[in-house]
Amino acid sequence: MKVISSVKEMQESADHIRREGRRIGFVPTMGYLHEGHLSLIDIARQNSDVVVVSIYVNPTQFGRGEDFSRYPRDLNRDRGMAEQRGVDILFVPSDSEMYLPGHSTFVDVEGISQVLEGEVRPGHFRGVTTVVAKLFNIVKPDVAVFGQKDAQQAFIIRKMVNDLNFGIEIIVGPVIRERDGLAMSSRNVYLSPQERKEAPILYQSLVLAGSLIRGGESDLSKVELEMSKLIRRESTGSVDYITFVDPDTFRKVETIRGLKQVLCLIAVRFGSTRLIDNMIFRVD
Repeated sequence: MKVISSVKEMQESADHIRREGRRIGFVPTMGYLHEGHLSLIDIARQNSDVVVVSIYVNPTQFGRGEDFSRYPRDLNRDRGMAEQRGVDILFVPSDSEMYLPGHSTFVDVEGISQVLEGEVRPGHFRGVTTVVAKLFNIVKPDVAVFGQKDAQQAFIIRKMVNDLNFGIEIIVGPVIRERDGLAMSSRNVYLSPQERKEAPILYQSLVLAGSLIRGGESDLSKVELEMSKLIRRESTGSVDYITFVDPDTFRKVETIRGLKQVLCLIAVRFGSTRLIDNMIFRVD
């Protein structure tokens, strides 16, 4: 596995790979890899000839008071995991490589970036789309793989790629869960033992939503209410939001009538740790 930290070297390597007619598969990450990331690497491998993984904790997607300084980092551990999984190139740029002095250009997907996660974390998605656009121009992938756990992010990235004619295939890999249902996330390490014990309530509430919908409940506000009741009853978690959207448009929906499928998104705080999860339900 080759490790590259220079933007110029990464671009030159990408140009060389493409001239040889080989496809580049790309998985952008902020490191502290887990099985969720590794599943995305596997998808990239299946859809390309050369797999590139980036590890970069992007400062522009963290707001004031968020966890940028304490975000878990362990490059040696990540290098070992990436190499074992068959990654060809590990791209690990510094802040000075990614953001030159005087940097003042940003990419903003309007509308969808201001709701849900965007409302709770103002400016977050502007930072995400900016750094992903930069990484796309550096790595020059044919295909890029993102995780369904960050469903709103994946939707926004796909829209950016379509709107700006990047010509990159976007693949979204499924949510990878712990045995008790908790969606894998680098931030799970923040949870206290008691909070970790309670955290699977997000998954349990999503399972409840699916059961209610399959049972014939079409009023999604009633489903949201039952999910909130379960979380309050079984945990100390504080709900930021529970909402249902059309996964094709990300527009909020109040009923399942007329839809083929519906996406439920949830965000819950346990102490200082904020967890998100989601699940898509088919509407028969």
